[in-house]
Amino acid sequence: MYDRDSGTCAERLDPDARFRSASVVKLLIALDHLWDRGPADALPPDDRSRLDAMLARSDDAAAGHFWERNGGTGVITRMVSRLGLTHTAGPPAGFPGHWGYSAITAADTVRVYRYLLDAAPPPVRTAVLGPLRRATRLGADGFDQSFGIPTAFPRPWAVKQGWSGYPPADPGRGEVEGVDLGRPALHTTGLVGPDDRWIVAVLTLHPAGTPYAAAGETVTGIVRSLGVR
Repeated sequence: MYDRDSGTCAERLDPDARFRSASVVKLLIALDHLWDRGPADALPPDDRSRLDAMLARSDDAAAGHFWERNGGTGVITRMVSRLGLTHTAGPPAGFPGHWGYSAITAADTVRVYRYLLDAAPPPVRTAVLGPLRRATRLGADGFDQSFGIPTAFPRPWAVKQGWSGYPPADPGRGEVEGVDLGRPALHTTGLVGPDDRWIVAVLTLHPAGTPYAAAGETVTGIVRSLGVR
């Protein structure tokens, strides 16, 4: 958890531990798509609709569209260089189309939000954070994405959640390049408090067979324990 007022991490635990990203990587997919657009270069309506769906409803089809259109793993390679990410990487070689198998860390996720808040051009900031502030309770796949930040804290907040390995999902098996592709993953990330003071990134793995609701309660409990004031 990063405190923007003090410029320090107020709480941290294994910030450089690598997790498969699940839908948190949609932040990078969105930023890459918006990167080279000037102030007068408006998004086509179809792109705007897909971007909003990908971020607010965590729509996987929209993410897949941008991923394939913009070069797959090249999306991650470019964003790692642009944002100075240190442990983020694209999906393993055996899973090139699986954007959710990209590797992320809590520390790199905080860097992404810091870029959005402090360095991104205002139109880009609005295009990404606007949908995150309007995140729906149910994702496009029907999963409840109100665990973690949305349940633990009152608005204002902006969130990008991630989940992977829960039925009817078909998770991978084993571990590749230090990233567990098998156990259920549940992540809550985003901005909390007046003026987006706090950046929260809680990335978790759970024992095989853990029900989605139980994992959500665990993540919400972790987030509630943070010293957000």
